[in-house]
Amino acid sequence: MAEVKLNPRLSKRVQTIKPSGIRRFFDLASKMENIISLGVGEPDFVTPWNVREASISSLERGFTAYTANAGLLELRKEITSYMSKRFSVHYDPETEVLVTVGASEAIDIGMRAILNEGDEVIIVEPSFVSYVPLVQMAGGVAVSIGTNKEDQFKVSAKQIEAAITSRTKAIMLCFPNNPTGATMTGEEMQQIADLAERYDLLVFSDEIYAELSYDEDHVSFASLPNMKERTILISGFSKSFAMTGWRLGFVLASPDLLAAMLKLHQYSLMCAPSMAQYGALEALRSGMDDIERMKQSYKQRRNYMVKSFGEIGLPCHTPGGAFYAFPSIEETGLSSEEFAEKLLLEERVAVVPGHVFGEGGEGHIRCSYATSMENLEQSVERIGRFLKKIR
Repeated sequence: MAEVKLNPRLSKRVQTIKPSGIRRFFDLASKMENIISLGVGEPDFVTPWNVREASISSLERGFTAYTANAGLLELRKEITSYMSKRFSVHYDPETEVLVTVGASEAIDIGMRAILNEGDEVIIVEPSFVSYVPLVQMAGGVAVSIGTNKEDQFKVSAKQIEAAITSRTKAIMLCFPNNPTGATMTGEEMQQIADLAERYDLLVFSDEIYAELSYDEDHVSFASLPNMKERTILISGFSKSFAMTGWRLGFVLASPDLLAAMLKLHQYSLMCAPSMAQYGALEALRSGMDDIERMKQSYKQRRNYMVKSFGEIGLPCHTPGGAFYAFPSIEETGLSSEEFAEKLLLEERVAVVPGHVFGEGGEGHIRCSYATSMENLEQSVERIGRFLKKIR
């Protein structure tokens, strides 16, 4: 295989990072008509009106200046109150909370705050496509370990311990998981917590889908004994509150970790948009009924998709959270890339090939059920027709 010539004008690190595997399918789909997209990982609900109204009101009242670097103190107080009531984690709003430009920024500055060149971060895969590149951009080394459908895409402490070396600095977890929808119980996470304590590791816990847990209450990793000091807890408003385009997240961590992340945030982004922060205030104060309404709708769609995939011959585990189904396409003999491309071109259904989510994702496709029941019913019909053609 010929060596790729690097552009001397550009960073070697950036050039060696692979582009997002999701983007190619979005680009293809954007040029086609009559597309049903199960690829986009965002709610199909519009942000509730009272949240939009609060943001509009902030503009009308002239609240358009920078906020404190860490975010409005009023918002940080609401975040800590919300997290305490909903997930039994307790943080100081002045020293342990940072409002970020989406949960992605929180992960980025968290990695850059803790990693030295060559430090290793264990990534549990399949996982969100940004984790590995963000580790690499921070100078770290991503060590991937895979999960599988036989174990409901849960990771075991034994798997993680086998990947720990003298260079391991942190573990990256995301439950409920994107793309599999997998969840873990408190007892299962406690075994990982024991490892973190034994080997003196930090844990990134991406809990952006915490509110979208269907069958069991979500257990925050930071709520486990002695884990608050070791956990960088990441969440935000995009998924549960239907606020993806607002780009507003937050990170909770002990004061030393938070101060380091705040330093990076100060120099790179200054602060999150003020009008989005005022909208988030309203979401936290009056949005719990909206969350429950959306969650019940997603659960209904989840049940439909899992049942329907089984009926057309695509085995699919029941996701415990998030809004993704992750059916197996192994029996078709096609790679996930081939399956997704053929399905898009022949039946106009856009899904995401599982391999883009890392080890364990191959042989699956990610299907977001955050779309209308009409679209879901039509997509199942089209996928079923496609399967009959290729078998």
